Amino acid sequence: MVPFRPATLKAAVFRHGREDRTTENGRKRTPYEPSRARSSSLAWGALGFAGILYGYNWVVMKSALRYADPATFAAMRVFFGAVFLFLLLAILRRPLRPQNLVLTVVVGLFGITGSTGLTIWALENGQPGKTSVLVYTMPVWLLLMSWIILGERVRGSQWSFVAIALAGLVFVISPWKAEGSTLSNMLGVAAGVCSAASSVAAKILCRDRRVDLLTLNAWQMLFGSIPIVVIALLTSSSGPSWTGWFVATLLYNAILASPVALLLWFYSLRNLPAGTAGLGRLAAPAIGVFASWIQLGERPDRYETVGILLIIAGLAALAGRQIANERQAGRANARLPVLADQPRSD
Repeated sequence: MVPFRPATLKAAVFRHGREDRTTENGRKRTPYEPSRARSSSLAWGALGFAGILYGYNWVVMKSALRYADPATFAAMRVFFGAVFLFLLLAILRRPLRPQNLVLTVVVGLFGITGSTGLTIWALENGQPGKTSVLVYTMPVWLLLMSWIILGERVRGSQWSFVAIALAGLVFVISPWKAEGSTLSNMLGVAAGVCSAASSVAAKILCRDRRVDLLTLNAWQMLFGSIPIVVIALLTSSSGPSWTGWFVATLLYNAILASPVALLLWFYSLRNLPAGTAGLGRLAAPAIGVFASWIQLGERPDRYETVGILLIIAGLAALAGRQIANERQAGRANARLPVLADQPRSD
């Protein structure tokens, strides 16, 4: 019989804590990856910055549509965004081959062709503020899809934070105002559904294999841009007016609002539950309202102000609870090697 040696057991448990217990979604974390608590904090930071980029972009897109028709602007936005990402891949010498072609195409068709195309179309026919919030019903659809497809659950006090954020969304939408056309409203909701479907496909892709986010975003933007470019070529009768402001709006969309914001979003999606990350996107319409107030003079009324405050409070509480849970789990795991030194009861 092999003699019992506490020191050997301690070393084995310690190695297990450093390697095997750090597995996440069926894979082992390398020594260079951050802890789950740090990943969660960084993910919420990425989600917040992406929300700023997405939120301000509603003001930018509204301005851009004065110089180009929706199909042309949407095509230029996503195609040049894909070109920017492929140039970045070449400069950084990152892997070029997509790791799952089918899922990458699905992510692109729903997230770029569906969501971006329908959003621009809805924006042409409706009010920017109302359209932005209708598009950001995405978290609701993402929660449902994550529950059915990914098996994710929202538990305990998180439901109260979700309810606060969604109540804020209702105040910002203010459905009793009846703004915008029926077509615009339907297109905005459809864009939100497409964005949620794309996020679920991306979550599956990032969970099942070690996907390079830069490569994924480059290919999904390219695949998603192809139908939009074809539609623009078939329907647009004239090109854009190349003013300085239009160039600035195009650069913002082709670099910041599409590639950079998508990279931040996919990073947060990889490190947070899909439903939780989707709720973080609710910050974007609130930021859009503030940006419209500052730049366009569209001052929010009392309902929108209450809604913005509720959204911020709900998201802050949800993020704080998520980070606290990760840190508590990390402290509990860190104590496991110490328990190995306890004397045997027999």
